[in-house]
Amino acid sequence: MLEGSILYQLKMAHQSGQVGRRPLNFGVYYKNTLIALCHALEDCILDCSSQPLVITAFQRGKWYLQEADRYAELAERSRHIVIMAAPETGFAEHPTSQRSNVDLVSLTSDDPVAQEWHLMILAPTYSAMVLCQELSAEDYGGQGVPTQDLERKFYGFWTFETSLVQETVELAIAHIRPYNPALADQLSTQVEQIVASQADERDDLGVVVARVVDYLQTSQLSLSSSVANFNAELKQEILDSNLVSNEVQAFLRMAQLTDQVDATNPTTAAEVAALAEAIAQLLDLPVWQINRLKLAGLLHRLAPLQKSQSVLTSSSFGRYSDQTSSTPPSCPLIPGAQVLRTMPRLRAIATIITHQTEHWDGSGQPGGLAGDEIPLESRILGLAVDFQQRLASLSIHPSETSEPSLSPEECMTRALEDCRRAAGDRWDPKLVETLALLVCGLQQGLGLSISLPKISAGLWLIDSRCGDNLFSDRPLVEVESRG
Repeated sequence: MLEGSILYQLKMAHQSGQVGRRPLNFGVYYKNTLIALCHALEDCILDCSSQPLVITAFQRGKWYLQEADRYAELAERSRHIVIMAAPETGFAEHPTSQRSNVDLVSLTSDDPVAQEWHLMILAPTYSAMVLCQELSAEDYGGQGVPTQDLERKFYGFWTFETSLVQETVELAIAHIRPYNPALADQLSTQVEQIVASQADERDDLGVVVARVVDYLQTSQLSLSSSVANFNAELKQEILDSNLVSNEVQAFLRMAQLTDQVDATNPTTAAEVAALAEAIAQLLDLPVWQINRLKLAGLLHRLAPLQKSQSVLTSSSFGRYSDQTSSTPPSCPLIPGAQVLRTMPRLRAIATIITHQTEHWDGSGQPGGLAGDEIPLESRILGLAVDFQQRLASLSIHPSETSEPSLSPEECMTRALEDCRRAAGDRWDPKLVETLALLVCGLQQGLGLSISLPKISAGLWLIDSRCGDNLFSDRPLVEVESRG
């Protein structure tokens, strides 16, 4: 990593031991992945509801010139666009460069930022960025520098986390200041205005995530024709895996943000995933089922799932119908689950999350399923979510009386008692008893590993069974939106 570069400064600011800073998860990305990511985030500017500040680093002027017409369209919907690059012929003369809200920063040849590829987007309703540097010849090792453009590798990371985007934008502004002090002052003022107008919730984030996944999938579809020319099936598989990993990362990053904005329960996803995994282990479920239940636990709190209404309506909304019909019974789906379904490998995960709110007695939603009609993993997830929420609430507000705060063991006992009262109505009685066994173990010193996975390595979380149709062996089917 080049000393003095923006990526280097950010990494140093987040080294282990820095007070109030957590280490960043860096990964290695192929060029095709970064192109898909950047184009997705750029095109979100055209659809989102607020105008962002955009700061980019293109390495060399010729790379900007390839995108200059595109950036003219983006400028129409942006508050300000700043482009950093080592200048080349035509860099300053292109019509886009003459726009009032577009500024060029001509980097010197020895500037380390001239070796970086960055896209930073800071807006009131969402934030996103991609930061990376190409690997050096030494980093590539014995295999040597790739001869094919798609195989070029870059070291860095990407995120939707507003605080990180703002921090990086400020580093970029500090880097711009020696080149153009007046522009740096203008950008600092704009950052202050954007931060002041930001809400606690990022209204456009769901749209951004859906577009990122869609663009990554489109890149997968076009990849085979791109690599066919040099007959490298193994290389195609590697490039394809890099794209899939980033699709999973998009969802995990969104779920992580949902937890971060909840000051009272910021570790919900990790705790629910650990509880669900432990229940599944006590039930002696196969490893593949435990793994996809853990992933469902990490993703169960995606913001769109919590806020949105069903996208389908039906006269039999409360219950799957057993009446003979020319069309199969259908279940109203939630937009957040539909976002997950854009990735076929997460079909089972979407189904598990969708049906976590079903009731054992059939009175729940969205499908009114009862008993064993409800997928087992949905029953486990729903119970783990409810128990974790009760624990968190008791830890903060033990009661409405003046009695002293409860110990962790007492909180678990009370939360379990609440779940037991709902056994047979809300919960599967057998799962409640399994939860009771787990609680007994926890009270006697059993430890659960509460940790989030390394997001930059998201591929290990999914396997072939995460794409299963959980209703394929049942007479009941789910109908996905065709819109």
